[in-house]
Amino acid sequence: MSNLQTLINRNQDFKNQFGHSDLPILPKLRTVILTCADSRVDPAHIFDLGLGDSVVIRNTGGRVTQETIDEIASYAFMSAMMDKSKGVQEPFEVVILHHTQCGAERFANPELQKALKNKTGVDVASIAIHDHEESMAEDLNRLIDAKKELPDHIIVSGSIYDVKTGGVETTINPSTLEDLRRATPNE
Repeated sequence: MSNLQTLINRNQDFKNQFGHSDLPILPKLRTVILTCADSRVDPAHIFDLGLGDSVVIRNTGGRVTQETIDEIASYAFMSAMMDKSKGVQEPFEVVILHHTQCGAERFANPELQKALKNKTGVDVASIAIHDHEESMAEDLNRLIDAKKELPDHIIVSGSIYDVKTGGVETTINPSTLEDLRRATPNE
């Protein structure tokens, strides 16, 4: 049985109380939160976000992929263009938010990876989470390496959300890509 009617009914309640028709295109907090698609991990609840506060990108594991880099680049470009028209440059931030008990941890199992690839053609090796801090470092390095797509002034950070306690622990302190690129040896 479909849950569509339940969602439509909830939307009617939302519509009846809606008062946000004047929100700007760019998020008020000038932040993109990249997180997992897991239904237990909702940044609106975790960070008490209001409508229009932040862009949220969700995928399996909350991993930095080429697609997420492209999305972040488009938001950063739009932000810079709007800032230029106003004669300002405001900070633009990316928060990587992983979480405990993530399904992408199961993708670290080589047998599961192989079975999934054989059955569906989907290769999950690049999004598998072996260790959250390692995976977070990999994601950060993907952002650092995206020199063509992502401007230096973007601030990035990383945190892990605990699905049992509701708490968030910062594992990568906020830094600009410029500072991180300077600190990373050239390859």
